[in-house]
This record gives sequence, C-alpha cells and structure tokens, in this order.
Amino acid sequence: MQKAALLGTGSLIASASGATSRLENILSEPDNAFTLPALPYAYDALEPSIDKQTMEIHHTKHHQAYVNNLNKALSDLQKTTDKNSLEDICKNVSKYNTAVRNNAGGHYNHSLFWTLMKPAGGGNPAGSLMDAINSTFSSLENFKTTFSDKAKTVFGSGWAWLVVDSNKKLSIGTTPNQDNPLMDISEFKGTPVLGLDVWEHAYYLKYQNKRPDYISAWWNVVNWDEVSRLYSLVIK
Repeated sequence: MQKAALLGTGSLIASASGATSRLENILSEPDNAFTLPALPYAYDALEPSIDKQTMEIHHTKHHQAYVNNLNKALSDLQKTTDKNSLEDICKNVSKYNTAVRNNAGGHYNHSLFWTLMKPAGGGNPAGSLMDAINSTFSSLENFKTTFSDKAKTVFGSGWAWLVVDSNKKLSIGTTPNQDNPLMDISEFKGTPVLGLDVWEHAYYLKYQNKRPDYISAWWNVVNWDEVSRLYSLVIK
C-alpha cells in the first residue's frame, strides 16, 4: 500500500517547536500508515478566535476521518510495489481515484493548517516574507484584504491559499473542497505557505453563517513564524 508516517496519536498535544520542525516528516516521509498528527497546542489555546469545541471536533472527527478514509482508499487499490509520501500523492493525484484525492487533500491540508496557527499569534511577519508581501501586494494590509476577500468568496466548501509559484513569487488563490495547490489537477498551483479552511465545520459552532467574522478573527492566531519558515524553505 502507498502510505506515509505522521506523528503518533499517543499524545494529542505536542510542543509547538516540535510540531513545526516535524512538519516535513508529516508531509513527506514514507512509512507504513497514515496517522493523525498531534496538535501543537491545546484545544482551547486559540480562544477566543477559535473555540475549544470546534478545534476538538475538527481535529478528532473531521481530520481523523480523512486519515481513516485515505488509508482505506489506498488499501482498496491493493498497490504493493511502492510507497508514496502524502506530498507525492497530492502532486500526482490525477493517477488516483476520487476517494484518494479527497482524503489525501483533507489530510495534507489539515496537517498544514494546524501548524499555521498558534496561541497569541497574529501581528506582522518579518524578514524576507514581509519584504515579498510588500513587493507583491504593496502592504501587509492590502495583502490581508486581498486574501480575506478570496476566502469570503469561496463558493461552498474550500480553502484560501498563499503560495509560492513556479517563479518563486507570492500568489493568492483558492481551491474547492479538499483540493490544494500542489495537486496536478488544480487550476491554482504553487507551494502553500499559508492556508485557511473555510469549510463550515471550521467555524460554524461559533460564527454560524458569518464567515467574514471567522476570517477576521483567524488573523489573530496566524503563526507568522511558521509561514516565514515555510517561505524561506521554498525560495532557497
């Protein structure tokens, strides 16, 4: 079967620094089974921006379902000749069926999403990322407005992304459902460095149908240190 190793589920809470440094292992290291990655903070750590109940359900129910369904979908394919990482599956998702596409995307997207938030987050990025944002979008505020507008206008379920494109330039776009910009079938392509889940299950318990309020609050927990780290890796 084609699977990949993630953090074990023995502890649902990991240190922020540990989870951050192991992100590449989550997305890239092949092994025997996908598992649910630990959150890098407690379920209530992002309050009041994102409530404890939403985080717990989102992580243990929705994300866990993507992991379980991905393992089953890959097992059903009965491919035993090689093992592909989660990232490789996304990049070559056209070779797989819809079940793999949906659940590999859901697993990748959420594994990344958790690391892009932190308690007492928000503020401003720094260094080369801030320089690139200013160069591409004129200012941080203009970037946030553009990103937020994209997220608000996703029809139904999907994600908003900041990516580094093939020219190593920043670009904002969206994908439907659990697709992501790594996928070879995606109309919007690039390497994600920031992503926002705008499925209703990500915000409905607290914000009901007020997606713009959720998006506005989410900026208060963005982990700019991690976004900057991912950006620096891509532009090397």
